[in-house]
Order: sequence, then structure tokens, then C-alpha cells
Amino acid sequence: MSEELIEPVKQLIIDALRIEGMTSSDIETDAPLFGEGLGLDSIDALQLVVAMEKEYGVVVPDAATGAKVFQSVRSMAAHIAEHGK
Repeated sequence: MSEELIEPVKQLIIDALRIEGMTSSDIETDAPLFGEGLGLDSIDALQLVVAMEKEYGVVVPDAATGAKVFQSVRSMAAHIAEHGK
């Protein structure tokens, strides 16, 4: 079920963070979103939390949950599939 969310989640990242000149094919599904992967930071994480809540009704209640959810695009898609509307 979460596989079908991979592309929409990539697009959500691009749209929420206003990343210009990047397409969903530029984002690796299993690469880390923070650090050496996509290189996102804590402000980006906050923007993604808001975007996920708005788009999918999914809440990230605390930092520990966020650390798991934002490991990769795949982990975000899995969280949305499990907890989304």
C-alpha cells in the first residue's frame, strides 16, 4: 500500500520545501532525508510535518516518532499508509 505513496511523498517534499529545479526522480526512495542524503534540516522537518498533516491528516506527535518517519521517502510513505485518512 505504501508503494503507491512513494511518488506523491516525493512531490510533497518538493512542494512543501519549495525545492526548485528538482523532480521526484531526483529523490532516492531509500536515501536518508537528513545528513548525507537529501540534506534536510530541522526547519525542513517542521515544514514536512505541517504538509503531511494538511495533505494526509497524519500527525507526527514527537521527535522520536519524527526520527523514524523522516528516515527516508519510504518510511514517510509507510507512516502515511498506516496512519493517514
